[in-house]
Amino acid sequence: MEKRWLAHYPPQIPHHLDYPPKLLSDYLKETAEEFGQKVAIDFLGKRLTFADVYTQALKMANCLIELGLQKGDRVSIMLPNCPQAVISYYGVLLAGGIVVQTNPLYMERELEYQLNDSGASIIITLDMFYSKVMKVKATTPLKHIIVTSIQDYLPFLKKLLYPLVQKKHNQPLVRIEQQNGQHLWKNIIASAKSDEVKAKVDPIEDVALLQYTGGTTGFPKAAMLTHHNLIANTLMCAHWMYRCKKGEEAILGVLPFFHVYGMTTIMNLSVMQAYKMILLPKFDIEAVLKTIERKKPTLFPGAPTMYIALLNHPNLSKYDLSSIKACISGSAPLPVEVQEKFETLTGGKLIEGYGLTEASPVTHANFLWDGERLRGSIGVPWPDTEAKIISLETGEEAAINEIGELVVRGPQVMKGYWNQPFETESVLRDGWLYTGDMAYMDEKGYFFIVDRKKDMIIASGYNIYPREVEEVLYEHPKVQEAVIIGVPDEYRGETVKAFVVLKDGVQCTEEELDQFMRSRLAAYKVPRIYEFRKELPKTAVGKILRRVLVEEENKKM
Repeated sequence: MEKRWLAHYPPQIPHHLDYPPKLLSDYLKETAEEFGQKVAIDFLGKRLTFADVYTQALKMANCLIELGLQKGDRVSIMLPNCPQAVISYYGVLLAGGIVVQTNPLYMERELEYQLNDSGASIIITLDMFYSKVMKVKATTPLKHIIVTSIQDYLPFLKKLLYPLVQKKHNQPLVRIEQQNGQHLWKNIIASAKSDEVKAKVDPIEDVALLQYTGGTTGFPKAAMLTHHNLIANTLMCAHWMYRCKKGEEAILGVLPFFHVYGMTTIMNLSVMQAYKMILLPKFDIEAVLKTIERKKPTLFPGAPTMYIALLNHPNLSKYDLSSIKACISGSAPLPVEVQEKFETLTGGKLIEGYGLTEASPVTHANFLWDGERLRGSIGVPWPDTEAKIISLETGEEAAINEIGELVVRGPQVMKGYWNQPFETESVLRDGWLYTGDMAYMDEKGYFFIVDRKKDMIIASGYNIYPREVEEVLYEHPKVQEAVIIGVPDEYRGETVKAFVVLKDGVQCTEEELDQFMRSRLAAYKVPRIYEFRKELPKTAVGKILRRVLVEEENKKM
C-alpha cells in the first residue's frame, strides 16, 4: 500500500520508530533515576517529584502483592486527576496487574457491570465514592477497597480547610472501618515497603489496561491494550511533538486519566518525557484560566468543548495564556472556527488529531509546526501507522476522495475486546481495525472524517454527514455549541434536526439560523428543525453525546 502521506513528514519526524521490549512502568523507574528531583506533579499547590511518585508507586505495588494480587489480576482505579491516580496506575503495573480505568461518575448499575465484566478484585477510590462502591461490593468480585481522599495530597493550609469545603458542598464526612478488606491509602503510603518489584510480564503479549469504550451500542466493551500498545502510542506522540524538550515542558492535566486520551497524551507522555503535570481534578473554566496564567503550562491537550468554553468566557481578556505553545485536540471533531480563534488568542498551535480507544488511542494528527496543515483534516497517520478507506459498496480499497470506512493498522492497535471474541472479530480483520468512521483520503494522503457510519443521515436518498452541517453552524457568530442528528420523517425517511446552545446574552431565532444555513449549504442538508438548549449532554471529556439526543427523540415517537 502506498503511504503517500510520508512525503509530507517534516524531516524531524521519523517514518519508523524503535519500540524497546519494556514494560510501561519501566519508564517511571528510568525517569525517576534521571530526573528524580524534578517536579512530576503539581496538584493544587502540592508538589511531588518523580522520585516521590516512583517510591509511592512501589509502596502501592508491594501492598497489592501482600493483598494477594497476582500477575494478570485486575485492579479498578476510580479516581479523578490527582496524584493518587498516577501512583495507583503505575503501582498496579509494577505489581504485574491489569489496570481497569473506572469513571468516577458511574452510577451503581454501571459500576457493578464493569466490576463483574472485568473481574476486578481490588478497587482504589475516593472517600466520596466509598458508599457507592459498598452498595455493589456484595454482588461483584471485590475483595479489597483502598480509600483515599483529595485531602491526602493537599498543601498544609488547604488540608486544614478541606473539611470546611466538604461541608460547604454537602459532602458527608466518610469514616472507613479498616476491616473486611477496607484499607486507608494514607496508611499504606506511610507503612508499606518500597522494595523494587518487577513482575514477570511479557511487554508484547500481556495486557496492561482494560479501557472501556463509551458503550454507544449495548453495554461497554473493554479494549485490551498491552504494554507494547501503550508504549508505542506514547513514543509516537513524543516524536510528533519534536520541539518539546525532555524534562522541560509543563502540561496541563485536565483531561481525565480514566479516559484513554488523557492517559496517553498527558500521564504516560509526561512520565516518559519527564514533563511536569499540572493536575486539575475536574474541568472548571475559571480554574483552568487561572492555572494557565499562574502555572504557565506549555502544553494543553483537550477536547473541543474545553477550547470553546475558554474562548467564550466573558473575562477571557483578563488572562495571559501566552505560555501555551501546543495543543492536540481529540475525542471529537474540532470546528475550524474554534481552531483559528484559539491560535490567534494564545499564539500557540491547536491541531486536530484522531483516534479511538481501540488504538491507545491516536492514529492520525495534523503537523504542529513544519508540515502542511489542511483545513478540516484530521491530518496524516502517525509513524508505523497504516490507514486506508474501504468502500461500503465493494468492500475494496476506495478511490482517492471517495468516502468509505476508515481502517487502520499499527503497533498501537488493541489485542481485542475482553471476553468478546465475536465483537473482536467484527472490528479486527487481517490485522486491520475497522473504525466505524466515514472518511476519505485526498491526493496528498491527508484524511478527512466525514462522520460516524451509524450517524449518517439519509434524507430523500441523500447522504448527509452531521459534521459538515455542524461546521457551518459553528460559523454563526451567536452559536456556541451545536450537534446534528437525524429524526424520522414520513416523507423524507429522515430529516435533519439541530440542537443549538447560544452564546451568553444573545438571542437568535430559527428563521435567522435557517437563512444563514441556506446561504452556505445545499437545501437537502439544511436542518428542518431547531431546538435551543442551555447545555448539551456530554461525556467526562466534553464529547457531546449525540446518542443521548437520539434516544430522547426516539422516546417521543
